[in-house]
Amino acid sequence: MMSVLPYLVAVWIFLTGCYGLATSRNLVHAVGCLAVCQSATYVLLLTVGYRDGGTAPVYSDIEPGSRPVVDPVVQALALTDVVVGATVTALLLALVLQVAKRHGTVDPDELRELRG
Repeated sequence: MMSVLPYLVAVWIFLTGCYGLATSRNLVHAVGCLAVCQSATYVLLLTVGYRDGGTAPVYSDIEPGSRPVVDPVVQALALTDVVVGATVTALLLALVLQVAKRHGTVDPDELRELRG
C-alpha cells in the first residue's frame, strides 16, 4: 500500500484542482486551481524518482554502484516543472488583470464578448 500511496496523493491533488477549476466563478480562483493541478505533477515526478535507501547522486565520497542513489534527472525535471508552473501562473494572472481592467469583472459568466 505504501508504494501506491504517493500516486494516489498525486491523483487526489489533481482531481481536487480539476474540481475547483470546474466549479470556479472567478478567474483568479481558476488560475489558483490550475496551479494546484500542476502541483500534482511535482508529487508524481518525485514519486517516480524515489528509491528506498537512496542517497544523493554525489559520487565524491562513495564508489559508484556501491549503494542506490536517487535519479537526478527526475529531480531536475521537477525543478523545471516548478519554474514553468510559476511562469505560467504569473502569465495567467497578468491576463486576468488585463481582463479585469478592460471589462471590470473577473467573473467568466459576465464576459459577454468572449461568447461565440
